[in-house]
Amino acid sequence: MEWTGARYADKPTAEVHTWIAAAPEQVWTLVSDIELMPRMSSELQSVAWLDSRSGPALGARFIGRSKHEALGEWATTSHIVEYEPSRVLAWAVEDPQHPTAIWRFTLEPQNGGTLLREWMQMGPARSGLSFAIDRMPEKEQKIVFVRMREFEANMTVTLEEIKKLAERASTSGEASL
Repeated sequence: MEWTGARYADKPTAEVHTWIAAAPEQVWTLVSDIELMPRMSSELQSVAWLDSRSGPALGARFIGRSKHEALGEWATTSHIVEYEPSRVLAWAVEDPQHPTAIWRFTLEPQNGGTLLREWMQMGPARSGLSFAIDRMPEKEQKIVFVRMREFEANMTVTLEEIKKLAERASTSGEASL
């Protein structure tokens, strides 16, 4: 990620992508299993569906518990705001109309496999990062840049793990993961 000089109010974004030698339906099985995500993240500790849900659907909610060395521990409630099986899964963190972040996976058939993208937007609503910015407003751009680099690195690891799992399942002929 290159220096952008972005401030929190700019709603900065990060995106990573990878090509996976597996059909979108196979990749979707992994992407839509949000309870699998903590296995792929050093920050996300646990995820659980709310309202007696067991999987994604438009409007479904889940709670995520996270931990970061500099930011501490916290929990957030996310709302599924885009849901197109085998194509798009997106959620807004906290208030869907004014989120602290938006996260999105998109899957696209490509060259006999799947192009998988993970994208995120910081803000516009205040988040835990806002408290660090409040304490050091003169360092806002650096704080935002460092956090966006962390997101980009973590998203890269997530996609690498999804790729490994999907390709392993694809070569072994497993119908479900």
